[in-house]
Amino acid sequence: MNAPRKSLFTPGPRTRARNRAEARFRAFALAAILAALAFLALLLAIIAHKGAPAFRQSYLTLTVDLPAEKLDPKGRRDPADLARVKTFKYAPLLDAALERALAEAGGENPFAKPKKLRALLSRGAPAQLRARVLAEPGLIGGRITLRFLASARLDGYLKGRVTRESLARERKFTPAHLDVADTLRAAGLLETRFNLAFLTGSDASESRPEAAGIGTAALGTLAMMLVVLALALPIGVAAALYLEEFAPGNRLTDLIEVNISNLAAVPSIVFGILGLALFIRFAGLPQSAPLVGGLVLTLMTLPRIIIPARAALRAVPPSIREAALGVGASRMQTVLHHVLPLALPGILTGTIIGMAQALGETAPLLLIGMIGFVATNPPATPAEALLAPNSAMPAQIYEWARRADPAWYERAWGGIILLIGFLLLMNLAAILLRRRFERRW
Repeated sequence: MNAPRKSLFTPGPRTRARNRAEARFRAFALAAILAALAFLALLLAIIAHKGAPAFRQSYLTLTVDLPAEKLDPKGRRDPADLARVKTFKYAPLLDAALERALAEAGGENPFAKPKKLRALLSRGAPAQLRARVLAEPGLIGGRITLRFLASARLDGYLKGRVTRESLARERKFTPAHLDVADTLRAAGLLETRFNLAFLTGSDASESRPEAAGIGTAALGTLAMMLVVLALALPIGVAAALYLEEFAPGNRLTDLIEVNISNLAAVPSIVFGILGLALFIRFAGLPQSAPLVGGLVLTLMTLPRIIIPARAALRAVPPSIREAALGVGASRMQTVLHHVLPLALPGILTGTIIGMAQALGETAPLLLIGMIGFVATNPPATPAEALLAPNSAMPAQIYEWARRADPAWYERAWGGIILLIGFLLLMNLAAILLRRRFERRW
């Protein structure tokens, strides 16, 4: 007897096995995507948790007496005479202000020496008071209310980073200081607020992490990126156009293409050594300058721009070129008027992604001297922004992370948040530019 016929729509054993294999593959792929998203969310959560405190800072409001007999003994209010009064002469005024504030808050000074209370304030507080007096000499002889930075230890206590147990073995900052801090906080003199200086300020000495900011380093990074954009984009696009549209197919061209691919995989520290030898030792450009950093990053970014630019040019259909040549356009007109505009979205995307990769590079910047605590003030002119010694955000973060005080570690995490924000903005710009210039054929 003949075997009964089966319907074509009824899956056989092999079909069912294949369907099960496809289902397993889809499940594995989905699990991989979910795992990647989970790790990404965990990473971002850790960065946000550790870096968010850097955007808040503790301040202590004090009313300070400015006796004329100590700050201006001659009574002439001459700026030259006032400038001769050094910072250490202002420190006792802060001690007296702290004692008075504590007494008015209903507390008692637990220390025999009034200067022990000064550990609540940043070491830059006397300099801040002196700068205000020099700017306004008319304040001498009166009383002024100022908001001073709290010390790193006190700031860490208010943020939960420092505990009483961790201070048991310290001498300069003890649990007794925390008792005073609690009294001042209850009186409304000690508060934690948004730290704008972190976004606009400069690096500080290792003894003043509470005063450190990343604004100047961000300006150095911006200056470097402008140099990279001004050099890498036209050179990279021109090289891609020549290699893809005009270069003859010979051994020299093949050698150039292989070398470009190899340069894209060269470690970034090699470009740092090249920049040190070429731009600083040979050309004599200033060390630690954003211009040198931009030139080094340009060398590193060029292969990463040329390769995607060639891919974008290669993706343009040959029929576009043939049609333009068929109606009488020259080779140059065909490339500039038809091929390049169609490839522009891919070229811009590759350029921005290459610059985003260069934005996070640290090793080449360290070799040319762009480490932290170089620039204490923002550049005043565009020339100074390019030629004056400065740092960059990746180098600044590295410098903060290697310092001993936990407050610096907090600053480093905050800098990472800003750096990730820059990267997200650059990738968003790549998406918008691609949609803006994209053409369909």
